Amino acid sequence: MSNAKTTLKNEIRLVPAWAYLLAVIVFIGFQVLLGFAWRHTPNPPPVPFQIFIRTFPGIIVGFLVLLIGYVNQDAKRRNMNRTLWTLLVIFIPNAIGFILYFLLRQPATIPCPGCGTMMNPKFNYCPNCKFSLHPACPNCQHAVDSGDKFCPHCAHELVSVPARVNS
Repeated sequence: MSNAKTTLKNEIRLVPAWAYLLAVIVFIGFQVLLGFAWRHTPNPPPVPFQIFIRTFPGIIVGFLVLLIGYVNQDAKRRNMNRTLWTLLVIFIPNAIGFILYFLLRQPATIPCPGCGTMMNPKFNYCPNCKFSLHPACPNCQHAVDSGDKFCPHCAHELVSVPARVNS
């Protein structure tokens, strides 16, 4: 993959502004709607319990809205059908849609070290400049590392192998 490691901060930045806005609206909506639940009850539950019942579902549903926004943008970043995956995570119940997305998502594209073209890290060669991402021995075609002087599989002398991208 690429040398730049993904961090939680970079992944959180992927969540779009509309998802944050919608999560806040959902949270406030839960506060307002569930605030009326015990208004006309003769013996309402204790206030801490009422606060918990109003806050907890709002936080959970707000978090799900943020996660839907993340899936929407992440699918776009990975060249997947973002509309399809967004609808799947919304309509497949019990978070199975999210689990499927995270199990089946494509790897994030990386820039080619030779020309900068965005490409799938599983490619062996850049489709634009033919840069070898996974150098191989010219004799036996097994993968070799950039520092190898001899192929570890057939002992063929390696003249020069381009730098390998960390995978």
